[in-house]
Amino acid sequence: MKTILLLIACSLATAGCATWHQRLAEYHVALHDGDFERAGRALDRSGTRASRKNRVLYYMNKGYLEFARGNTAGSNEALETAETLADTRGRDVAGNALALVSNPGARAYRPEDFELIMINFYKAMNYLAAGDMEGALVETRRINIKLNQLNDKYPGRENRYRDDAFAHLLAGLIHDAAGDDNNAFIAYRNAHEVYRASYATLFGLSTPLQLKKDLLRSAYRNGFTSELRAYEEEFGMTYAPAPPATTLVLFWLNGLGPVKTRWRADLVTRDGVALFHDEELGITLPVPWSGDAATRVHALSLSLPRHEERRPFYARAVLTNGDASYPLEIVENINDIAFKTLRDRLARELLDALPRLLVKKSIERVAGEKHPWIGTLLGIVNSATEQADTRNWQTLPYAIHYARVPLRDGDNEILLRCTSPFGEEIPARFTFHGNGKGTLFHLVQTMK
Repeated sequence: MKTILLLIACSLATAGCATWHQRLAEYHVALHDGDFERAGRALDRSGTRASRKNRVLYYMNKGYLEFARGNTAGSNEALETAETLADTRGRDVAGNALALVSNPGARAYRPEDFELIMINFYKAMNYLAAGDMEGALVETRRINIKLNQLNDKYPGRENRYRDDAFAHLLAGLIHDAAGDDNNAFIAYRNAHEVYRASYATLFGLSTPLQLKKDLLRSAYRNGFTSELRAYEEEFGMTYAPAPPATTLVLFWLNGLGPVKTRWRADLVTRDGVALFHDEELGITLPVPWSGDAATRVHALSLSLPRHEERRPFYARAVLTNGDASYPLEIVENINDIAFKTLRDRLARELLDALPRLLVKKSIERVAGEKHPWIGTLLGIVNSATEQADTRNWQTLPYAIHYARVPLRDGDNEILLRCTSPFGEEIPARFTFHGNGKGTLFHLVQTMK
């Protein structure tokens, strides 16, 4: 009987080792190969749709899959479901209770703040591709609500991701395309402020040149003379009105964002003080450590999430229309945001893990005093269930770039050249028709 129970415990430990990335590996490989049918089958076989705790991630992945294959209605239906599930994630009473004695992966997945913003980005792109400007404008309003919530969530925390410059920029581009000059100006101005006050420090991203040009143009179109002069002085630029023309806004989604993996860290008590230490990261933190259970535990190993970067193959890209070239400027570094967000949450992850570990160790110790083999069994089970939550939305790009290109009347052949640090290029050609007015949106993703 002892042998059977120990074998069961060992099998639990083995089964719990797969990360979220490994679980969905077939889905990601099929996506990379452009085999959307196989990707859909792999996603359905993963069982994430039937799983209460992973259902929101299923619909996020499903929404992206349908987006990639050009099914705008199916993509928005899935993403709408994901957004609804994300709004109700805090009501997972059973999952939260189970997480207290197992691991954070027992909870219904809570999308990161930037993942929630990206849901609306893909929905807005779907509406624009379908020619539904009103639907895209609805998404800008939803983005604005989320950004207000994000600011309220972290009041006074200037050193963390608490606003999204790209989200404001996207709203400005959509309002601009809809002819709403006033709201376009407000959104462009907000984007510039976040780049200047936050993104420049946190992520090394300053206001893109094209955003400066659009901010000047929208100030001029609104008749905001003083604002126009102030921004001209700030940017060292002089605005010169241009004749009306159709413009192309092209987004380049480059590479893939990070995956979450797990890492082990040690917690030791020294002279009545508990220290959390990780040699690789160079982190040593004092932690709350009191109570009868704590005095009997002298060392613990924690499993916490960490990000693994997937650096993209292509480093830069440029659009060419005739003799004119337009470099694509980076406007959002999702990789850096993900790393920053997780690092800011490290202390909370640690404080969530400590009570759970102490309870496990206390039960293990009491059981082991009466029946050593039961203590051994519980030790194996505790180790198996002490797993980091490695879930995240892994089809998000590493970074987002964009450019605005004026089009001549008639057909325009646009050349996109993506270049690696080694000088390797991938050329792609597109044809867009200009008629002297309006804005066209297009999106390209490179996963290599």
